[in-house]
Amino acid sequence: MQKHKFSLFLLTILNFSLLVPVHSFAQPLNGSKKLTHQDTLRGTITPERAWWDVLRYTITVQPDYGNKTIEGFTSIQFRVLKPGRKMQIDLQQPLEIDSIMLWSHEVDSKSAMSKPLTDYVREGNVYHVDLGQTLEKTANPQDEISLEIAYHGKPVEAVRPPWDGGWIWKKDEKGRPWMSVACQGLGASVWYPCKDHQSDEPDSGAVLNVTVPDTLIAVANGRMINKKMNADQTATYTWRVVNPINNYNIVPYIGKYVTWHEDYMGEKGKLDCDYWVLDYNLEKAKQQFTQVPKMLKCMEYWFGPYPFYEDGYKLVESPHLGMEHQSAIAYGNKYRNGYLGKDLSETGWGTKWDFIIIHESAHEWYANNITTKDIADMWVHEGFANYSERLYTECEFGKEAGLDYVTGIRKLIRNDIPIVGIYGVNQEGSGDMYYKGGNLLETIRTIIADDEKFRQILRGLNRDYYHQEVTSADIENYISKKSGFDLSKTFDQYLRTTNIPTLEYYFTADKKDKSKLRLYFRWIDCVKAFNMPVRVNLSKAQQVLINPVQEEWNSILTNLKTPTDPDLLPDIRNSGFYIKWIENRKIVPPGKYIRD
Repeated sequence: MQKHKFSLFLLTILNFSLLVPVHSFAQPLNGSKKLTHQDTLRGTITPERAWWDVLRYTITVQPDYGNKTIEGFTSIQFRVLKPGRKMQIDLQQPLEIDSIMLWSHEVDSKSAMSKPLTDYVREGNVYHVDLGQTLEKTANPQDEISLEIAYHGKPVEAVRPPWDGGWIWKKDEKGRPWMSVACQGLGASVWYPCKDHQSDEPDSGAVLNVTVPDTLIAVANGRMINKKMNADQTATYTWRVVNPINNYNIVPYIGKYVTWHEDYMGEKGKLDCDYWVLDYNLEKAKQQFTQVPKMLKCMEYWFGPYPFYEDGYKLVESPHLGMEHQSAIAYGNKYRNGYLGKDLSETGWGTKWDFIIIHESAHEWYANNITTKDIADMWVHEGFANYSERLYTECEFGKEAGLDYVTGIRKLIRNDIPIVGIYGVNQEGSGDMYYKGGNLLETIRTIIADDEKFRQILRGLNRDYYHQEVTSADIENYISKKSGFDLSKTFDQYLRTTNIPTLEYYFTADKKDKSKLRLYFRWIDCVKAFNMPVRVNLSKAQQVLINPVQEEWNSILTNLKTPTDPDLLPDIRNSGFYIKWIENRKIVPPGKYIRD
């Protein structure tokens, strides 16, 4: 049998023969379950949510380590978008609201009003609050309106954080209390009352007051603005974030911390970098965290300026593996390179850097700066953060090393369900949002075939959607527009189906010039109108861009005289689909190549 060979320079997104565990950090919500009315209340902008916009959270909390309970007080400052009277306030059982006060202050008249509210009804994890009057949109945006809520109870405990959510009650290696929260997916309402939906970040940030025994230290997002020693042998630490922030990112860390500081001279000037670790880990932390400046340099090069210069950058040792808590990244990788010492890619590159420092810090750009409105689109967070691992490997060790890494993690793809989840019910899609999402971005980079243009797209996303909430469609359309390729069907294929497209091809002698071969090609087994372009190396000297379409044969004239040209060497890393040579009907598995 003659050998018909050409090299397809489009990275494999899928390896479907392997089913392996997914290493992810979000609380998984993609398990099979019957959706309920509670899911709709949690995941939808209901009429009781739609009329008001959160401006700031001020959260005061005091945990009782011995009883695993908390007492808290939350002030939700908001503005009225349209007239409304009833509010949905999220607070998960078994926490209970003790009292609610409505407070307003009109700046122009300097008049203030406050009144207790008693008409509120619990429905599962939601309180429906009747304000007793209809609030109108005010002419002066400086007018302040807030709901002040006292609450208490025993919050859901995170038994296996960060894969499940809740309050974390742990002890450090010396037996001292060590507390925090991990609540992505499950929701911030697991520990404080809020409007628990990603589409409404507090425009003016948040203040977190944490009261702890005076033998411990409380760390949180942003900058510490006050420390107060109380008469009852407790201390209250006050931290403030001035930028918009995801609800689930607002967390306290409580333990026997020590700290040090360094300045990083970045694209926007001096960035304050602070590190908070348990006292006995200080020296090993100082050594491991030398990776941070290199990470920041790489991420700023590819993604643009760090999005939160005003709040600074922090790594905080946490009683769980890691989470992208804005300006206070949770670090629990035990001061090892790799993922708890392991190379997820099995290429050798993944143990040359600390997985949590790279992946979770990348979320400052994708998840915290650019946030999806609905958790169903969370691939925008995780796919880009996963791809940052490839970019950092490239920054430190070269482009081929980065390509090896992104190829290596492909084996972790399960291809079980679509990456995009169900909208409006707080339901994410497949865990493939990590590895398949990252490989999808590599595929797009390969299609564009211009690294500077690709880099400007990544930077442009963070510039043009700075501190905004988006949909997957926003990101998809932006990339298509800026790349010059209509990638809508490519996104549909890999985000919304689990099907594997197949590229069929064959060669024939050209009718006009019998000495040359014509290459025919088409897509099958794909979404309707699938038209993903493919770069083909016909020889070392000739690379062409072909545009196969669904079920329709197209062709290009090549300079080949025979498809057995010895210069046509395949690169089995570079194919994102099955390849079928139509003459012998043999199908190539993803990442493999027809050789007979």
